[in-house]
Amino acid sequence: MTQAPTGIRPAQFNGLPGARVRPALLALALGGFSIGTTEFATMGLLPQIAADLEVSIPAAGHVITAYALGVVVGAPLLTAAAARIDRRTLLIALMVAFVVGNVLSAFAPSAGWLMVARFAAGLPHGAFFGVGAVMGTAVVGPARRGRAVATMMAGLTIANVVGVPLSTVVGQNLSWRAAFVVVGVLGLITLAALWRWLPPLAAHPEATVRTELAALRNSQLWAAFAAAAIGFGGMFAVYSYVAPLITEVTLLPAATVPIVLGLFGLGMTVGTVLGGRLADRSVLRTVYLGFAGTALVLVLIALTGAQPVAAVLSIVLLGITSQVLGLALQTRLMDVSPAAPSLGAALCHSALNLGNASGAYFGGLVIGAGWGYLAPAWVGAGLTLAGLALVLAFGRTPAPAR
Repeated sequence: MTQAPTGIRPAQFNGLPGARVRPALLALALGGFSIGTTEFATMGLLPQIAADLEVSIPAAGHVITAYALGVVVGAPLLTAAAARIDRRTLLIALMVAFVVGNVLSAFAPSAGWLMVARFAAGLPHGAFFGVGAVMGTAVVGPARRGRAVATMMAGLTIANVVGVPLSTVVGQNLSWRAAFVVVGVLGLITLAALWRWLPPLAAHPEATVRTELAALRNSQLWAAFAAAAIGFGGMFAVYSYVAPLITEVTLLPAATVPIVLGLFGLGMTVGTVLGGRLADRSVLRTVYLGFAGTALVLVLIALTGAQPVAAVLSIVLLGITSQVLGLALQTRLMDVSPAAPSLGAALCHSALNLGNASGAYFGGLVIGAGWGYLAPAWVGAGLTLAGLALVLAFGRTPAPAR
C-alpha cells in the first residue's frame, strides 16, 4: 500500500479534488514529454551524430544502448534507495538529474563521452515513470490506475508527435547538440510544474530498501520483466534505425524523417488511449494483444519497407501496438508487486529499456553484417514472439490482491 498524501484526508486518498487532478497529471505528463523527447530524439539524429563524431551508424547506435542501460540500472536502484523519500521530492530530484545528464550530452567531446553522458541521462528515467505512476494512481484513485498511467505516458507519446520531430529538425538544421540543449530547457519547465502542482505524497512509513527489494522475491514479477525485456526489443530493433530505413530503403528524402517520426508518435498516442482502456478491463489480455499485434506489424515492415506508403503506415501501426503493449506491461508489473508498486512500475522501464538496448544492439549486428536495414524487422518479430511465449508459459498467474 501507499500512504495517503500529506495534507489530504484519508477519505480523499482515492483521488484529489477535481480541480487539482488535471494540473497534477499535467506535471507528470510534462515529465513524460521531456523524457520521451530525449529518449527517442537520438534515433532521428543518428546520422548527424555519426557524421559529427566520425563513427559509423551502427557504432553511433551504441549511444542508444548506453541510455537504455542507464534506465535499466537506475530504475530499480534509485527507486529502492529512495524508498523513504516523499514521492514529490523524489520526482523533483530525478528531474534535476535528468537536466544535468542532457546538458552533459550536449557538450560531449567524443563518442565515448557521449555514451557516458547518455548513460547518466538515462539513470532517472525509469524511476521517474515508476514513482510517477504511483503518484498518478494516488491522484485519480486506484480504480482508474490504467488511465492514470496512460495520462502520464501520454506525455511520452506526445513527445513523439511534437518533441522528437522538432528536435530532429533542430538537429538537422543547427546541430544535434542544440537538440539536447532544448531537452534540458524542457526539463527545467517540468521542474517548475512538479514543484507547483504535485501534492506531497509520503512514502509508506514501513518502507525501506529491504522491504522494497523484498518485493523482488516474486516469480510473476520476473516473468513479466523477462517478457518485457525480450519482447519489447522487437520494436527497438526497427525504431533505433528508422532514419536510415526511411532514407536508404524506402528512399524518402531526409526531410521526411521528422514527419514519419511525428506519425509514429500519433500512433503511440492512439495506443496510449486504447491501451489504458483495455488494461482497465483486462491487463493480461491486453499484454497478449500487444505482443501479437507488434509481431505482426514488424513482419509487415520487413515485407513492405521498400514501398513508401505501406512502410509509413506500418511504422504508424508499430507506434499503436507497441504502446498498447508497453502500457499493459507497466500495469501488470504494478499489479504483481502490490507491496512495492513504485519499484514494479520502475522495473517495467528497466525491462523496456533492456529491450531498447538489446533491440538496438541486435539490429546493429545484422546491419553491420551487411543484411540491410530491413533485416532488423525480422529480428524484431522473433524477439516479440519470444516475449509472448514467455508470458504464455510463465506469466499467466492472476496478480495478488492489492
